[in-house]
Amino acid sequence: MAALAYTLGKREINHYFSVRSAKALALTAVLLLAACHAASRRYRGDDTCEYLLSSGRFLGEKVWQPHSCMMHKYKNSEAKNCLIDKHIAFIGDSRIRQLFYSFIKLINPQVKEEGNKHGNIPFEDKSASIKVDFLWYPEVNGSMRQRIKSWTEAAMAKPHIIVAGAATWSIKIHNGSNEALAQYKINITSIAPLLEKLAKSSDVYWVLQDPVYEDMLSESRKMITNEKIDAYNEAAVRILNSSSRNSKAKVKVFSVSKLIAQETIMKSSDGLHLPESSRETNAMILMNVYCNKILKPIDGSCCQPQPPLTLIQKLAFCFFTLSIIGYLIINLIHRNNYRKNKSCTDLENGEEKKPAVSTPTVSTLEMLLHSFCKLGLIMTYFYLCDRANLFMKENKFYTHSSFFIPIIYILVLGVFYTENTKETKVLNREQTDEWKGWMQLVILIYHISGASTFLPVYMHIRVLVAAYLFQTGYGHFSYFWIKGDFGVYRVCQVLFRLNFLVVVLCIVMDRPYQFYYFVPLVTIWFMIIYVTLAVWPQIVQKKANGNCFWHFGLLLKLICLLICIYFLSYSQGAFEKIFSFWPLSKCFELNGNVYEWWFRWKLDRYVVFHGMLFAFIYLALQKYQVLSEGKGDPLFSNRVSNVLLFISVVCFLTYSVWASSCKNKTDCNELHPSVSVVQILAFILIRNIPGYVRSVYSSFFAWFGKISLELFICQYHIWLAADTKGILVLIPGYPVLNVMFSVESQ
Repeated sequence: MAALAYTLGKREINHYFSVRSAKALALTAVLLLAACHAASRRYRGDDTCEYLLSSGRFLGEKVWQPHSCMMHKYKNSEAKNCLIDKHIAFIGDSRIRQLFYSFIKLINPQVKEEGNKHGNIPFEDKSASIKVDFLWYPEVNGSMRQRIKSWTEAAMAKPHIIVAGAATWSIKIHNGSNEALAQYKINITSIAPLLEKLAKSSDVYWVLQDPVYEDMLSESRKMITNEKIDAYNEAAVRILNSSSRNSKAKVKVFSVSKLIAQETIMKSSDGLHLPESSRETNAMILMNVYCNKILKPIDGSCCQPQPPLTLIQKLAFCFFTLSIIGYLIINLIHRNNYRKNKSCTDLENGEEKKPAVSTPTVSTLEMLLHSFCKLGLIMTYFYLCDRANLFMKENKFYTHSSFFIPIIYILVLGVFYTENTKETKVLNREQTDEWKGWMQLVILIYHISGASTFLPVYMHIRVLVAAYLFQTGYGHFSYFWIKGDFGVYRVCQVLFRLNFLVVVLCIVMDRPYQFYYFVPLVTIWFMIIYVTLAVWPQIVQKKANGNCFWHFGLLLKLICLLICIYFLSYSQGAFEKIFSFWPLSKCFELNGNVYEWWFRWKLDRYVVFHGMLFAFIYLALQKYQVLSEGKGDPLFSNRVSNVLLFISVVCFLTYSVWASSCKNKTDCNELHPSVSVVQILAFILIRNIPGYVRSVYSSFFAWFGKISLELFICQYHIWLAADTKGILVLIPGYPVLNVMFSVESQ
């Protein structure tokens, strides 16, 4: 009964939910989300600097995520490069002093918090000509006004960045009186025009007061309550910029510190001052606000305008626009001609004749333009996702739930859509498509969830990437060995299939070819397989069947290939010289060198060879009828099948235990090229030895497997963001739901 209910349920779902309806549903969802995000941007504004300074949330305990944009984590060298020849002034009380120390530690981590706490503190980095001063003005009064006024005078050099703020001392000294609040309003009203004048040429920030943890305050600070702090903050926000009409002359209100403090103030040592991690976050936000527009880090989308179009991007846009216009014109002409010929009535007998042309003819040009139209619309969507500011972008943050819950979700879907295979051979087409499909979905979730920070998951994903390359070696070797087709047409066909989408993306997204590292990897390995088998003597199955000697000749070729791989893997200099020659350097360089290409190639250097060797052994066993590949039959005799199956399960689990116990990514990566084949072969045997398991496959995973290469490439721009450093956010605030919805809607 359960099996019958399952079958009927699946049939009912398939009746109402086809691939076409799924595409329509996904398109509708994307359009609705795009409209919602566009409306949100228009209503709330699209100034990501404003979001960075005013809103966000914690991912976990220490990672701060600004609303809708990504925050770059600046290194000391980057901070110095940004602030070279700059003068920064921090003016205020002890809380501003804390922010001052956290800021200069981004420039020089060796700085210690020493000196007079209630006095001015200078800092200078002579190597980069950076000057940062803390000026002790604990109250907003005439003294602070006089200091700020001195900066507005023409003869005085103005700081490039001014960070100011104070209030708690006023509350403390005057015992939280209303008169003190009234005087604060008068004083900040007199200071506001001066700050706005400075804001025309400098970046001026007013830091709102953080809440306090009242239960931990000392007796001398008990009058500093959150109610009083809110009143002072409200006065500051209302008065600042009240007279400014010019957006460029606005004082930037640093209110995000309040949100950070609300989550962390209970960890304070005295209830008043923030813990060090929160201060570091505030300093990093300040650095992002000022430096992102200067250095333009790829993973710092906050405060960065949309990048201007390059010439080649403009030409691509014109090409796709002309294609759409041309298609519409030709389609309109054809439809008009068809409509004229459709109804032709015999006026004498009143009978309707058959039209001369029953269906509209579609020319090759129209089909070509139609294809370019679809490609243009797809590329437009890619650009809007990754290069425009339509959708939100966030930094990656790994949690076990964000990775494993979507994995379980797609696993259930994959098992639900189980069907019988058309053939029951080892690694038949349905099975390899299924294998590629579930691997690609897992890799996609891995990238979106940022699971690379969790070493056991990282090592298992490395095996999945190796399995892709294993199939590359297995598939191409099998084709050339069986077909013997070494013609130019076949080579061009494969190269076009592998590279067309990537070349278009390189043009539209303004990215180097090596950025999409997996495509160069499979392209080079295809050419290596081709050259290995095509050079004299060409040895194919038909020739080898006539004389077993040729099998040894092929093995000799494979041994030579292995020696070449081994030599290049331990000779980085030779490898880099080969790929540094023009025009190869244009294809394989990233950030001015080929190191990234070297790393990617070396990481899985043997697995393609393993795939070729497996294909050779399998086809030889198949020829000599060692295997039993009938429907429902075990691959070998029962005893041999059971032994091999047991060994495979043990090897599979042993590798997983080893990968899960890895402590150092570098050391594990060194072993990975040699041991990844263990789990790959174990999986193949587990999947193919039992006859029943070999006779079924998941059509759900197989569908994704047919477009696995496209999914691998597309993930860079429509699921991930900022060159894979962040993620595209369709549903903000719900990371697990966002992952699952992103996979389904895209």
